[in-house]
Amino acid sequence: MRQHWVLVGVLAGTLLAGDALAQHKAPNQQPTTATAPEVPAGEVALGSVRLPRAASADGKPLPAGMYTVRVTAQEAKPDAVGTTESLERWAEFMQRGQVKGREVVSIVPAAEAKVVAKDAPPRSGASKVQMLRGNEYMRVWFNKGGNLYLIHLATGAAEKPSSANAKPYEVLPVRNK
Repeated sequence: MRQHWVLVGVLAGTLLAGDALAQHKAPNQQPTTATAPEVPAGEVALGSVRLPRAASADGKPLPAGMYTVRVTAQEAKPDAVGTTESLERWAEFMQRGQVKGREVVSIVPAAEAKVVAKDAPPRSGASKVQMLRGNEYMRVWFNKGGNLYLIHLATGAAEKPSSANAKPYEVLPVRNK
């Protein structure tokens, strides 16, 4: 009698499993992934920029002044998931041929520039410096070969917003002479 119930249980399990397997569907077609963005390899001379105030680059002081900026071939090796390593590299701030500081530069390919940049980028071949709200950070960006190069420097000069209704991410323009 006991063997009879075991046999009934096995048959019932087989019938139920067969129904469950019959309902299986093929996986949905996954969207195609974008091709790897093309950015210049090796060193890239971005141009000159005037920093209106002292900042911190890679945790070290960087005085206000005129600098020549170049992107190195060294990747910054980001820890963030989903980033492309070749788009995060080191930028060097140079004066009289000597490196005075370096910071990570984010390279935004031309095809993605309109999606990423909400503000008007600098014209082709030019640079732009912006103080971010509260003067806590300075954004230095270049437009070279259609790609945008964004560098964010800490100024250490956090100020309280003048209004309780102020937007915390409002951009304040700085003239670049």
